[in-house]
Amino acid sequence: MPELPEVETVRRGLAPVMEGARLTKVEMRRADLRFPFPKDFVRRLEGKTVTGLGRRAKYLLADLSSGEVLMMHLGMSGSFRVLHDKGEATPGKYHHERSKLSAHDHVVFHMSNGAVITFNDPRRFGYMKLVRRAELDAHPLMKAIGPEPLGNAFDAAMLASTCAGKKTSLKAALSDQKVVAGLGNIYVCEALHRAHLSPKRRASTIADRAGKPNERAQALVDAIKAVLNDAIKAGGSSLRDHRRTDGELGNFQHNFRVYDRAGTPCPTPGCNGTIKRIVQGARSTFFCPVCQK
Repeated sequence: MPELPEVETVRRGLAPVMEGARLTKVEMRRADLRFPFPKDFVRRLEGKTVTGLGRRAKYLLADLSSGEVLMMHLGMSGSFRVLHDKGEATPGKYHHERSKLSAHDHVVFHMSNGAVITFNDPRRFGYMKLVRRAELDAHPLMKAIGPEPLGNAFDAAMLASTCAGKKTSLKAALSDQKVVAGLGNIYVCEALHRAHLSPKRRASTIADRAGKPNERAQALVDAIKAVLNDAIKAGGSSLRDHRRTDGELGNFQHNFRVYDRAGTPCPTPGCNGTIKRIVQGARSTFFCPVCQK
């Protein structure tokens, strides 16, 4: 499933063609994806202008002139492609040709600037919802989401306070969307390696008895921010389904230090360890048992 960097990459690709443009026509080619489409979905979108395109955790949020917000989730295999009057954007060196099966093109947005934006989702785990902006924070899908890891409010003190007293592992805590938004298996593994912290370490150990941060908390926050920023610059990670809006693949998978690198030497300078794979919470965890303590 796409994590924060992949969703942010998609947002940056869509923003230039969506923000400030009006939805002149909307094609809804099936009644549902993971969930049914909202009532009067097409009517509530057509004729509205997209006043802004943001992101919260793994959700794309298109603010509309009507006061509603179009919430879009990519699910497991969802992607957007953008075509202009002159055709689709020229792909770059990481391009893999998209599926031409129109059966997987479920929603098409025709914009007043000539752009045609198509949502393609072979597995249909993605979904779209319409919510009043004033009610967005209280929506069941939004209200339990934790802080944005790239936001100014996310710091060592916040993370330590949240993890204080937790008996779960650091891997489990960071994968919990209530603790921090948008992280998933890949970037949790990568951040823990950068911070030299074991994924098996108890989450509470990044705080003292008063819930104040220690050096582990600061190292972890710094590592989370660094790995996410590096991944966004690389266009995210393309393993199976992630594509940018121009058809290019993300490139960060070539920079993984531990994820899917079991059996390879640890890249930490001076470390003689070998990357190991274990299973935590039914998910693969990759780490170095030598330099991650």
